Amino acid sequence: MQQENSGGSLRDRLIDTGVGLVDTEGAAALSLREIARRAGVSHGAPRRYFPTHLELLSAIARRGFEELGARAAEVARGGGADDPRAQLAGLARVYLDFAQHHRGMYELMFRHDVLDSGELGLRETSLPLFAMLAALVAKARPDAAEPAVVAGALWANLHGLAQLWRWGSLQLAVGGDTVEPLLASVLDAHLGPVAP
Repeated sequence: MQQENSGGSLRDRLIDTGVGLVDTEGAAALSLREIARRAGVSHGAPRRYFPTHLELLSAIARRGFEELGARAAEVARGGGADDPRAQLAGLARVYLDFAQHHRGMYELMFRHDVLDSGELGLRETSLPLFAMLAALVAKARPDAAEPAVVAGALWANLHGLAQLWRWGSLQLAVGGDTVEPLLASVLDAHLGPVAP
């Protein structure tokens, strides 16, 4: 066993280990004991920083939201600043790509028990993403009485698209090897068709 560092370095190492584990083996592999073993510390060491398993899972999920948020912010700063629909399409692609390439993390991030752990600060990392989505919807659909409701429906649609695509269900149902036509249809459904 490695020496059990004090302070933030061991805490960060435990989170880093969990992030690596969830990316390679999925959310089901995230036991306190396994994270401790892979971090090279005693199985009791995580409890010094994370009194409950849920607190460690939340810290790991926070990293996922931070990464997704950074990618989304990059899209928002990028091209198409005058075209909120193009920004929404870019944001949707980032979301779908994250779901596809970080399956375990994506699953963990949206677990009800993890999101519902309000004292762990996930709301501060997940709600800004939704606020960004709602602000873009308000720009793309100035006629929408409640942009947050439209954004919620759009997000639910994207989440379903991500899940069904990951499972292979949509490929069987509609054919094709790219999610782009489905994404275009989702955007049309919530924002209206692109003007000719």
